[in-house]
Amino acid sequence: MKKYVDEIYRNLLFNNINIEYYSTISSTNSVLKQKAVSQNEGFVIIADNQTCGRGRFDRKFFSPSKSGIYMSILLKPDFGGFDATLITTAAAVAVANACDDLTNKKSQIKWVNDVLIDGKKFCGILTEGCINPTSQNFEYIILGIGINAFTPENGFEDEIKDIAGSVFDTFDASLKAKLTACVLNNFFVIYKDLLQKNFLADYRKRNFVIGKSVNVIKNDVQKKATIISMDDSFRLLVEYQDKTREYLSSGEISIKI
Repeated sequence: MKKYVDEIYRNLLFNNINIEYYSTISSTNSVLKQKAVSQNEGFVIIADNQTCGRGRFDRKFFSPSKSGIYMSILLKPDFGGFDATLITTAAAVAVANACDDLTNKKSQIKWVNDVLIDGKKFCGILTEGCINPTSQNFEYIILGIGINAFTPENGFEDEIKDIAGSVFDTFDASLKAKLTACVLNNFFVIYKDLLQKNFLADYRKRNFVIGKSVNVIKNDVQKKATIISMDDSFRLLVEYQDKTREYLSSGEISIKI
């Protein structure tokens, strides 16, 4: 797999990215947590297969070999005044733009961390951070990105086969490397000016859920609502059936179309 990693490096725009590759790993986020203190920002773990891939709320993330890109990026921001949602949303835009750059498809984002093609999810994002108790700033952030670059050889699992999609139609190892590099390039361009939120308009334009009827899932209780809009802090304004409205943040709820 050295050829794959070498090709990623050839397509990178930034020289501070250091890649560690695994053929099989439990979870790229979990392993990077163990290394976070000793590594510099831009350290990236990439795996061909995850045995315990995780999504938000500890959901399982299907991570078969060869077909996917599973990577975690170490960030050590020297600025505060933001929450991890800003990293997640920036990554979603980076992935969507990378997909569109390499295909003739148009990606959308299902708030807050899923990226879709033709209504089917091909990418999930999991952001985890460690807070310094004194400064209340992040000691480090781990940004996990899982992408279905291709449809798995044996297809998707039954529970997700109707909702999962992939970026490319046929397997091509070179395209997988280019997509990996393109995601990293796009993300770090955004990250340089993260607090400016220059990507907000793109996220809003790609937001799949605005105007949709959804089930808001909060504390294991579901309520029907309509998504009205999204504010500049990436909170959704929802209207429930009784006409009451509420702003929701990503840490509190998930939504089901």
